[in-house]
Amino acid sequence: QVQLVESGGGLVQPGGSLRLSCVASGSIFRTNVMDWYRQAPGKQRELVAASTSGGGDTYYADSVKGRFTISRDNTKNTVYLQMNDLTPADTAVYYCHLKFTGSWRVNSNENYWGQGTQVTVSS
Repeated sequence: QVQLVESGGGLVQPGGSLRLSCVASGSIFRTNVMDWYRQAPGKQRELVAASTSGGGDTYYADSVKGRFTISRDNTKNTVYLQMNDLTPADTAVYYCHLKFTGSWRVNSNENYWGQGTQVTVSS
């Protein structure tokens, strides 16, 4: 079993920055993908950024390219999402997700989710 705990959400003004963190615990000693999804009110959950434990296979949604950076510290089983130049369109609940595959492109029947952290961008 895997547990994911997110932190770092909050209220920020447009143009501001936030850094989300997600710590994984449990049986994660296999190749995995840790990624961030978000869901805004009335919208579907969307993949924002993804990173594999082996490195070198990273994904960003077009809407966040150049503004968001995903990184991970495998020694701490932690993935981060640095979000810069935030806009109101980034307002959503952000969810950490982990799956046991070698690429974000590949689905898995082993998926784990965090509880979500609210990000609100407003003046």
